[in-house]
Amino acid sequence: MLILGVNILDIDIGKKIKKLRKEQDMSIADLAEKSGISCGLISQIERNMGNPSISSLWSIAQSLGVPISYFFQENNTVQANPVVKKSNRKKILISNSNAIYELLSSDLNRKIEFLYITIKPEDCSTENLTAHEGEECGIVIEGKLMVETAEGNHILQEGDSIYFESTIPHRYVNIGDKVCISIWAITPASF
Repeated sequence: MLILGVNILDIDIGKKIKKLRKEQDMSIADLAEKSGISCGLISQIERNMGNPSISSLWSIAQSLGVPISYFFQENNTVQANPVVKKSNRKKILISNSNAIYELLSSDLNRKIEFLYITIKPEDCSTENLTAHEGEECGIVIEGKLMVETAEGNHILQEGDSIYFESTIPHRYVNIGDKVCISIWAITPASF
């Protein structure tokens, strides 16, 4: 699996989770209770014996008080080029998600996350509804998208946009018969 164009085996997500958990004087059981993820799964993730789903990683990140991007950041202090060429977009491919997320900003160290999301017909962004801190605003460029939320569903067609609080559990579902392309701004950055 690729995340941000980097093989996930090159990124030690488990080590970062364990380090944060220990810094906060949390046991695996404490993190499990706070995140709603089983002790066994957290243990497997920390030992790099399994890849977490995006919703699991979001829950863990929230419980540890960091954005999900923390787990994918490299220690790079060089200022990134502000221009991102189409051919150089970083792709975020996540287990248990059929959506392809492309980062439109140069890196994940920004206050606003800017994403180009592609979803095939009858696929969705995440297996379950997911909530996180912040706000989201999106526009459908091509296709038909349902933004499914705990408060109701919203159908968007080409040119339609939506804004909502990210604390409302949600996911994106392609309900059309062709690929759906949408562009999203999310703050604070949650990947």
